[in-house]
Amino acid sequence: MTTLRAALAQGARALSEIDGGARDARLLLAEALGLPVGRLSLEPDRVVSEGEMARFQEFLDRRSRNEPVARILARRVFWGREFIVSPATLDPRPETETLIAAALEVGPLPRLLDLGTGTGILAVTLLAEWPEARGVASDLDPACLETATENAARHGVAERLTLTRSDWFAEITGPFPLIVSNPPYIAAQEMAGLSPEVANHDPHLALTDGADGLTAYRRIAAGAAAHLAPGGTLMVEIGPTQGRQVARLFTEAGLETPEIRPDLDGRDRVVIARNPGR
Repeated sequence: MTTLRAALAQGARALSEIDGGARDARLLLAEALGLPVGRLSLEPDRVVSEGEMARFQEFLDRRSRNEPVARILARRVFWGREFIVSPATLDPRPETETLIAAALEVGPLPRLLDLGTGTGILAVTLLAEWPEARGVASDLDPACLETATENAARHGVAERLTLTRSDWFAEITGPFPLIVSNPPYIAAQEMAGLSPEVANHDPHLALTDGADGLTAYRRIAAGAAAHLAPGGTLMVEIGPTQGRQVARLFTEAGLETPEIRPDLDGRDRVVIARNPGR
């Protein structure tokens, strides 16, 4: 007979070489038991069935092979909301909340565009924060659009979000007062240095352009002015070494006052530029 306390201890030992392994074991045990994680400390002597232990062990085995907890649970909390994560989508990162914080500073706005939406976290979060707004979210991968559709429904914004299959601006009609994007920005030569959690479990199309990491920004810069409303704002997530390069691309495309915004760790994370109007 295995108690919840004993199962947690077993899980912590199994993940002892994983950073944050004890925390991950709690999350995975709660999932195996179908309980909120906060209940675990309230029922330490609860008996864990053989079936529940088998499921927990499966989760531990996957985590010990560097599969992220969000991939195992198929969900991730972002800006206080839980989002579905699918094999086709990038696993949302906490640092992407820097872009949300920046966008909220210029809103609420009536309309927005999210390019390369993936899970839909940017568009869905902003629409949830701005109840009167409407949005368009695009992605080239139909599987990503399916996941974004589920997330939009989960958070009650589906009627205000149009999801479109598009290669950046190809199928998009503006103008928009706000355009946001978290495009693939890792250079091909940087891929070998990624952690196994990222390299082996995030789709490579969402991570890299297979070149210098700037291809998406060139495409976005080329189409931004034509799709931004006069005075509209463009915000993109970037890699921590790309701020000046992306700001230069936006300036050369006729956008104004590029600002490089750091994340909570002080690393360059978001470039913000504005359309001067036409």
